[in-house]
Amino acid sequence: MKFVTIPVEKVIDKIRGGLLGQILGDLNGLPHEMQYINEPGNVKNYIPSLPSGAWTDDDTDFEWFYICEMQKDRNVFLPADTIVKLWKERVNKGVWCSNRFARYLMDLGFKPPLTGYTVFNPWAEFNISGQFLCETYGLVAPAMPQTASRIGLNYTTVAIGGVPAQTTQLFTTMISTAFVENDISKILDAGIASLDKTSIILNVINDVKNWHKAFPENWKETRRLLKEKYTQEEGRIRDKNGYELNTGAVIAALLYGDSDFIETEKMAFNFGWDADCDAATAGTIVGVTIGYRKMMNRNDRYNPEWQIVDRYKNTTRDNMPMDETITSFADRIIELFEMVNEANGGAKKLVNKQMVYQIPSESPAPMIKLYAPEIQKQQLKNEFEAKIADQILHGNREEKARAAYMAICLDMNEDLRKNNPKQWNEACFELSGYWKIMNNIFFVDAKSLKLFREKFEMAGFKNPRKEYSDSQIYDDLVFRKDPKELYQ
Repeated sequence: MKFVTIPVEKVIDKIRGGLLGQILGDLNGLPHEMQYINEPGNVKNYIPSLPSGAWTDDDTDFEWFYICEMQKDRNVFLPADTIVKLWKERVNKGVWCSNRFARYLMDLGFKPPLTGYTVFNPWAEFNISGQFLCETYGLVAPAMPQTASRIGLNYTTVAIGGVPAQTTQLFTTMISTAFVENDISKILDAGIASLDKTSIILNVINDVKNWHKAFPENWKETRRLLKEKYTQEEGRIRDKNGYELNTGAVIAALLYGDSDFIETEKMAFNFGWDADCDAATAGTIVGVTIGYRKMMNRNDRYNPEWQIVDRYKNTTRDNMPMDETITSFADRIIELFEMVNEANGGAKKLVNKQMVYQIPSESPAPMIKLYAPEIQKQQLKNEFEAKIADQILHGNREEKARAAYMAICLDMNEDLRKNNPKQWNEACFELSGYWKIMNNIFFVDAKSLKLFREKFEMAGFKNPRKEYSDSQIYDDLVFRKDPKELYQ
């Protein structure tokens, strides 16, 4: 086993810098979120600032409640039952897209990783949760990119799978590598080495690298080419919240930002799409390379006007601390790093009168490979077919509802309906009562969601967009008035 030796104060400084960069990118990026779709932004001046402190947002607060639980349980790989328990206790507001879908699948009795399988969660095919919910795990595993990827995948695959999971490997690896490498190009090379060789993410990265090389002074041309090639659905949700454009935007921001935090964030804002997520990811990487001290040094010409109040106000997560600060959040990460490092064979030692971490050096490598959706679907059918049929006949209300949902997703519903029409109708009636997941099935216009929605319409479920006004669809209380009437 090979080790890399890094002074304790340097590792801690970089962890704090990465977290601050992530929080700044997220919260300073919010005004630009989804604002620049057809055309880029025009942000010319930017001063990183949190004059009232930070607050919880989904770019950081999912990782926060996981980090707190890891620290409590002394385990960075929380099991599926614990994850479901945490989500039900703590994720009841401030949750969107693939995570929202996964949360409501949990109400139906699903557990990870099924909640992130594309056959059950149509958002999982393209959503960017694989990248904007992964950064903190790179901070937990400095210089250990494989460990960082494994930790990250344990949590991001709760809501995504397939290619989006490759972005977890990409960015956790880049963040982990940034502790021992400052050159953005070399950090990117490490990220590339973590990807499945068949991943389209490699094409996105290579395109952005080539465009950057061809137009080093013209980021707008790179943005135009990125939009032109990777816009999938005429500006629908995938073209705002999908991995292709947003991964490309992060890579472009890093290359054009050239290791300067302010310039990198400006690029992330101006490239647009889901800009706060992209700025958080890029900000974490550059924040690690710069370090907290330099970012907070008021006497440095780099940031004399930055105003950062040390607060992390909980506005979104139930049953979580109300007195967290950016510093205490980082302290949790540092403690977990020391735990991970020791578990992997590393140590904290005094060497030549200096405290250092000896960290087992890992080379970047793929921790999860891509799979064909149809193969996964057939494997799930083989695994659950008998159980689904039994629960349609003999299950309790939740089991019947879940079995009906799975049967429709796995294209088993016609045979079940023909063989046991009474029991099948009962199961569908129970499923229609899970109003949150049913609402989500018929919400948002994207190709994968359209195909998913059609399965349920063909199975006899009414589209609430046809039955109710838009205002009613958005009003959960109104929608809940008699949800079971949505099954014919």
